[in-house]
Amino acid sequence: MSEIKVVANILHTNEEITSLNKRLLNEKGIYVINMMSSPGSGKTSLLEKIISKLKDRIRIAVIEGDLYTTKDAERIEAQGVPVVQINTGGACHLDGKMIKGALDSLNLDNVDLLVIENVGNLVCPAAFELGEDIKITVLSTTEGNDKPLKYPRMFENSGAIILNKMDLLELTNFDKAEFYKDINSLNALATIFETSCVKDQDQGIDELCSWLSQQVNINRQL
Repeated sequence: MSEIKVVANILHTNEEITSLNKRLLNEKGIYVINMMSSPGSGKTSLLEKIISKLKDRIRIAVIEGDLYTTKDAERIEAQGVPVVQINTGGACHLDGKMIKGALDSLNLDNVDLLVIENVGNLVCPAAFELGEDIKITVLSTTEGNDKPLKYPRMFENSGAIILNKMDLLELTNFDKAEFYKDINSLNALATIFETSCVKDQDQGIDELCSWLSQQVNINRQL
């Protein structure tokens, strides 16, 4: 069997499992985010901030993807919300089968917002649907503004894009004008947030949380 056929079969199997996952999540009225980024973008810090601000109003659960460790899951668990760790053992993305196993470990009747924090990688996660309502890609200013054009599929498929670590912008050569130009050329409909998780700044976090609350409330009414 050719490599192309193998990849096609893998993606088809993932689609079938993901379809079942999505049906279950829809039945429970859960809004699902697939949060993606490269390693070190600060998405776990962002998630901590989001949970801290929203957990008293929205019932949140997290599926935490990582290659080997449970460090990020431990940070999320400290926020007092249900979290399921998935260790991929070296695989560079989460898939529908992994998510199905994680869903079996959650009480979905007590969840309004499910955040899937994907493995840090700007390539593979973009190819695998997980049953999410929206993909959100996090890019930090320290990574450079060239990433959207280098990894277009990730940014093309995202309903929202978060430009994080704005507090470090002046210490980098990140070109915001080029970033916005490239995003507009790839995905003009994406909602963009500029954030910082530094304690004395928290730039953009309130705006991000307000938008997320709105998405969850809209989903509840469907």
